[in-house]
Amino acid sequence: MDRQGFRDRLRQRGLADEQIEASLAIAERFDAFVREPGRAPSADTAWAFSRLLIEEGGNTEEAYIALIRYCRFINENDMFVALLELVDGGEVAGNLHRMLAEAFGDELRDEVYASTGVPPYGTPTPEKPTTLQPVIQRLEARVGHEACAAFLSACLRDLPDEAYLPEREKYRQAGGIDAYLCQAKEAFVAELEACYREGRLFFAQEITQDVLDFVRSDPEMGGGRRKGAIVYETKIPYMTKQYLAATDPTLKRYYACHCPWARDAVKDGNGELAEVFCYCSGGFHKKALEVIFEQPLKVEVLESILKGDTRCRFAIHLPEGVA
Repeated sequence: MDRQGFRDRLRQRGLADEQIEASLAIAERFDAFVREPGRAPSADTAWAFSRLLIEEGGNTEEAYIALIRYCRFINENDMFVALLELVDGGEVAGNLHRMLAEAFGDELRDEVYASTGVPPYGTPTPEKPTTLQPVIQRLEARVGHEACAAFLSACLRDLPDEAYLPEREKYRQAGGIDAYLCQAKEAFVAELEACYREGRLFFAQEITQDVLDFVRSDPEMGGGRRKGAIVYETKIPYMTKQYLAATDPTLKRYYACHCPWARDAVKDGNGELAEVFCYCSGGFHKKALEVIFEQPLKVEVLESILKGDTRCRFAIHLPEGVA
């Protein structure tokens, strides 16, 4: 392990000495784990190490962020993506447990969690759908599809309003919803173009010319398009390069899905997940507009991976008078 090189990288990021030493310690242990006989750098190896951290009680966000940084440092993309999936949406399990009690009361929460514990932070991606399915299935059966969808559309992610306040200012400066959406699209494409030029990842995915052309060609991708009082938005695939190359419908759906709690439900043998769960993603997509207009908005899941579609598409209903 290149301790000094990684130390220098962390110092460049502005980490304090104590953080650097903790990051070096977990990275060194991870490096030794990967080098054990019978192991190799892979997503499965990264998830195996996560299981070990969970058993020991070392499954903290700080530990995973250190490992993510280390995998980027050594250019091990498969392990980088696998670990990133543990942090991205890692708060969902705890938020679901808390928000269920807030929305429906402790008694119903305990009922839908009967014999099902809250999955720990760092639960490997392949195991997530089977931990979530019983809870979502019981919730939908108990309160009905519409109430379940409305609850999930509040989104289980941590999405503080403050993070979206710049969008409110962009909307004000744009002077209207259509101009705002157009500028959002332009900014999204510009970010992808920068990733392509600089050879860096867009979150977890490689950006190629084909990816750029694909995103540019879809007017609903990267901001959405208004028709009447509804904004229609199609989500960019999680791994667009692989998505475009895939000919198998199941594999195409897998590469399309961003949600680490749902993605592996697409794969044969990894369990199922109720399609209503995709309303959580709908909530993610409507959040900016909710902050802009300072009120909750209705969202519909028109197409989703869990429904069997090869893309995720949402309809976000604007407040009266905006269109």
